Amino acid sequence: MTIGIVSAAYVSAAVLFILSLGGLSGQESAKRAVWYGIVGMALAVIATIFGPGIGHWFIIVLMIAGGSVLGYYVASRVQMTEMPQLVAALHSFVGLAAVFIGYNAHVEAGRVAAMDETARAALEGFSAILAHKDAVELAIMKVEVFLGVFIGAVTFTGSVVAFGKLAGKVDGKAKKLPGGHLLNAGAALLSVILLIAYFNGAGAWTLILMTLAAFFIGYHLIMGIGGADMPVVVSMLNSYSGWAAAAIGFTLGNDLLIVTGALVGSSGAILSYIMCKAMNRSFVSVILGGFGGTAGPAMEISGEQVAIDADGVAAALNDADSVIIVPGYGMAVAQAQQSVSELTRKLRAAGKTVRFAIHPVAGRLPGHMNVLLAEAKVPYDIVLEMDEINEDFPSTDVVIVIGSNDIVNPAAQDDPNSPIAGMPVLEVWKAKLVIVSKRGQGTGYSGIENPLFYKDNTRMFYGDAKKSLDALLPLID
Repeated sequence: MTIGIVSAAYVSAAVLFILSLGGLSGQESAKRAVWYGIVGMALAVIATIFGPGIGHWFIIVLMIAGGSVLGYYVASRVQMTEMPQLVAALHSFVGLAAVFIGYNAHVEAGRVAAMDETARAALEGFSAILAHKDAVELAIMKVEVFLGVFIGAVTFTGSVVAFGKLAGKVDGKAKKLPGGHLLNAGAALLSVILLIAYFNGAGAWTLILMTLAAFFIGYHLIMGIGGADMPVVVSMLNSYSGWAAAAIGFTLGNDLLIVTGALVGSSGAILSYIMCKAMNRSFVSVILGGFGGTAGPAMEISGEQVAIDADGVAAALNDADSVIIVPGYGMAVAQAQQSVSELTRKLRAAGKTVRFAIHPVAGRLPGHMNVLLAEAKVPYDIVLEMDEINEDFPSTDVVIVIGSNDIVNPAAQDDPNSPIAGMPVLEVWKAKLVIVSKRGQGTGYSGIENPLFYKDNTRMFYGDAKKSLDALLPLID
């Protein structure tokens, strides 16, 4: 395959990636957008494999086959509830790949530098690219290698910690070592000093020491971010993995990797900003500390949680004209989306107005609830964002909250000392009746108490969400 054909394939793949990102902005176009991405990636991989200077076919075929089998196995076993931690795990792979490629580039650069002119002329592939670089280009490549390894190392350990928190294997509360931000700043300053030393020819030890410092930054940074901020963390790590891929592209001289990495990095950063804006929080504040520090004691909560059974919920729904359903991570855990869809169908068949209210950070992954509802065949036109539906709660008869906590917490508005003070929330408590489907009386993932559960117009529908809804369905007229 000639260089011209490879370049044309890369341009086509880049266009398909852009179309894929654009299509993912809407639920109806998302399926088509995914296929754009699949075709674009297949085209990019084929063009790279059959491009000039590529050899070791047996190893390449073996790795692709092994990766394909492993990917299919994992994808077929992962439940929708586990998608956030799967995404975090995949981000860690990109980060680790950036680290390995950076080290390989360092070794190859040293090997090429030790060769004579005749030996250099016979090189192919990446080594040939290195052989034709002048002193200035090699100096620039050193910076690219260093930054690629740094971003990759931060992404790797940060993603591993995020995976642990999302999977419940690591405590979701924000935790920092004594010294807090100063430790992160010290590790970052050390990395800058090591970059200067590496640039001036100090050797591989600077790269190794910087990698350890970056591993620490990634670990400590994400450990210091609380559970309520995890959706932002996932999109932020997505951005990091994109910039790591772009750095790999610069190192390998691969234009498509640069473009693709920049697309992923910039889109992840934009998504993180949008989510922080939806939470009324500074992006820098989330990244450097997350939820955790408050100005004083939280407001005391009075009252008691009043339980309701399936018969009571059915009676309220049968009498209601308008219903809003607020899904959260509890719906995903219980895999109750099909039951929610059936409840919606029965209520609409009875002539009732049913809509869904989706908070930008509902679940533990951006768009998590939208994907679950689409999977359950809930009509797109009744799934509304927070800004579209928040003003309608006062005129709503019944709101059903399924497994949500922070996104419906009135403390965000009423308690200036709450860790989520100022965060825009779904104002469900303004409805005539609020029914909360919840497994127990504990706090949510972030560990923040919710005064909504104690309000006079709130009833607690305890139990597993799927089992509770399945018991409710036969009672709906």
